Amino acid sequence: MLQLVLFTLCGLISISAGGHVTVKGNDLVHNGQKVFLSGANTAWVAYGYDFGNHQYQYRRTRYLELMDKVKNAGGNSMRTWVHIEGATSPEFDGSGHVTALDKDGSFISDFQQYLDDAQQRNILIFPTLWNGALKQNHAHFQGLVEDTSKLQSYLDKALIPWVKAVKDHPALGGWDIINEMEGIIIPGTQDSEPCFDTTFLANSGAGWAGKTHTAKQLLRFVNWQVDAIRRTDPTALVTAGSWSQKSQSDQWGDRNIYSDTCLTKAGGKAQGTLTFYSTHCYDWQRKFSDDAPFLHSAADYKLDKPLVVAEFNSARGAGMTIEAEFTYLYTHGYSGAWSWHANADGGDTDPTDVQMRGIAALKGKHGAGGQVALSL
Repeated sequence: MLQLVLFTLCGLISISAGGHVTVKGNDLVHNGQKVFLSGANTAWVAYGYDFGNHQYQYRRTRYLELMDKVKNAGGNSMRTWVHIEGATSPEFDGSGHVTALDKDGSFISDFQQYLDDAQQRNILIFPTLWNGALKQNHAHFQGLVEDTSKLQSYLDKALIPWVKAVKDHPALGGWDIINEMEGIIIPGTQDSEPCFDTTFLANSGAGWAGKTHTAKQLLRFVNWQVDAIRRTDPTALVTAGSWSQKSQSDQWGDRNIYSDTCLTKAGGKAQGTLTFYSTHCYDWQRKFSDDAPFLHSAADYKLDKPLVVAEFNSARGAGMTIEAEFTYLYTHGYSGAWSWHANADGGDTDPTDVQMRGIAALKGKHGAGGQVALSL
């Protein structure tokens, strides 16, 4: 669901050329040192209107305020939504094909300025490209999911040029293809291919934003974009944020449809596989589901890659304080924690300063959970 209804200082990690933290087994590492991503979702200042067409200059003051708060709390990373529904980026022609990143050609300079601002504060940025958690009113987005010629136009005219332009920026942490595609997935569909069978999602709440696309369509959409990113920048970290662990684990009767096998079966692109997993966690009626991250260690999910809890808060935290949530994730084998959401302008979110208290709980941490401080 769109969670509108919806990092500390002892050892320093030097980020090498390209600015990329890398993956080793189930850990995020740099120079042989395990790291923990600690921070917040920005997630936006003006929903869908932050980058391109010279829009960042009008949002920058607020972005700087939020980054300064994360920096002062000891955080090291932020997850930021970009295209969302395609309202102002990328630019589409009348047939629904992508012609550029934006109308006036300022998108890359906008985003580079954002990364420059983040680098000055030793914060890694993880852009989230699309959103599946709110009913999409933008037909162009749906076209990219359904029509491969349109999706290829996005890769050629927008995504690949964007990756080329910023791949060596020290503040680029990685890429998140889509937020909660389960919002628009069609649940309860039988398929002889387990990766595309969504019967396990029947009555789970999946499809709350429209039930408009099959699992195969959405996984192809992810696979092709990840492949384009990793072919352009082989060192890139890439993920996709699942609405819950239910669709990102094969334990407890759940199914990991984000697995390498499922992504490549859907899209056919061998490099279109995630480099780390990310999931979201909220309570329901003041209780976590039995398979929720705050009731388990990361190892319990038996995943083959690092796992970041990329959305959570104390407002929907089953009574846990925000400090306890950040600490739990740090001490139970997860690779990162991003609270929802720093701008705090929607429902089911903690106030900004509450989130900063959670980030501050990890300030100075450099133990078994990993080092948190970054030097970019």
